[in-house]
Amino acid sequence: MHKIWLIFQREYLVRVRKKSFIIMTLLAPLLLAAFLVVPVLLASISDKTEEIGVLDKSGMFRNKFNSTPDRKFVPLTGDLEEVKADFLKSKLTGFLYIPQLNLDNPQGIRLYSKSNASIDSKIAIESSLRKEIENIKFQRSGINQQVLENIKTDISVGTTNLSDEGEKDNNAFVTSAAGYASAFLIYIFIFMYGVQIMRGVIEEKTNRIVEVIISSVKPFQLMMGKILGIAAVGLTQFLLWIILSSLVTSAIGSQFREKLAPPTTIAATGTSNADMQNSKAKGIQEAFRALENLNLPLILGCFIFYFLGGYLLYGALFGAVGAAVDNETDTQQFMLPITIPLVMTFVVAQTVIIKNPDGPVAFWMSVIPFTSPIAMMIRIPFGVPTYQLLLSMVLLVLGFVGTTWLAARIYRVGILMYGKKVSYKELSKWLFYKV
Repeated sequence: MHKIWLIFQREYLVRVRKKSFIIMTLLAPLLLAAFLVVPVLLASISDKTEEIGVLDKSGMFRNKFNSTPDRKFVPLTGDLEEVKADFLKSKLTGFLYIPQLNLDNPQGIRLYSKSNASIDSKIAIESSLRKEIENIKFQRSGINQQVLENIKTDISVGTTNLSDEGEKDNNAFVTSAAGYASAFLIYIFIFMYGVQIMRGVIEEKTNRIVEVIISSVKPFQLMMGKILGIAAVGLTQFLLWIILSSLVTSAIGSQFREKLAPPTTIAATGTSNADMQNSKAKGIQEAFRALENLNLPLILGCFIFYFLGGYLLYGALFGAVGAAVDNETDTQQFMLPITIPLVMTFVVAQTVIIKNPDGPVAFWMSVIPFTSPIAMMIRIPFGVPTYQLLLSMVLLVLGFVGTTWLAARIYRVGILMYGKKVSYKELSKWLFYKV
């Protein structure tokens, strides 16, 4: 155990002291900050009020276009050709031409601009025209539009978990996002740090450093020390990312609170915008309530367990692959069977497990050790029976022990073997060699 600890220290300290580790640890929160701030800054730089002229030959839309902070409508008069000529000399962003219309089939409306018209402007104008034409049709048909508006009813179905512990509000989107984010992080970290183990073993093997190390420690001790050391590096980096990202996002939130917050003012474009704002506000409130009701300590604890369990299970296999080959090019044939369960689980999680987290596919994939780190993390925010969670954890530990034994049998032979192309048949023989 003492030798494993020494190797653990070496692997951990060597990687933590690297400039690349420090740079990436500091760079990730800064990239997150840039991801949040840059779009806001670019939007504030590029934002300018559009001035759009309206040449209404139909006379039906006079004073019907409401200006907003982003868009100002200016009435125009005169002949179309004259307006076109004047427009090129003016400061207007564009002008809207509305000819005499057949309300049953309104055709001929055009938006002229000096460059390509923005999609936002086109959508806003179409929405205003559509609404006004509908109002005119209502008036002509004798239908009371207010009565029709009162008939329309907005329905919002709340969701609540009912259990022996009481009632808790939930939100399917928040729950799915929490599970998906946890599973995605585990998926990325297993690949990222598992490959580090494999490359480290290949490097020591090709440089013949391992021959010196093996003279002092057993192959199993070397493999375990390497796996545990790199696991500690990954966990350290992840925890630092969480802490630094929290500090960065808090600082950004205090500096850009007004720009990042959803708008609270309602533009003068009708009651539909007010309804939309109210709906958004209710949705945000429901999301925050659902987030508060998530069992965050359980999610975080399970994340650490499945992160370490999944990494240790696959890390042992990555180490065995590194010991079996002489260079990284030869790893492809052995990497595919290892990565298929991870990739398959991640794909199935998006299409099956999120839609039915209590179904048979979700259950079996969350207890099989090769798929449980991702599948179970998808399910945990939805609520998992205690016996299923314990069964999954026990099987994952047993799976780690089994893969470690298997990898150690390959590692002890392959670590000192050079210049030979290894096949699956050869690997099966290594399992029974007596060294």
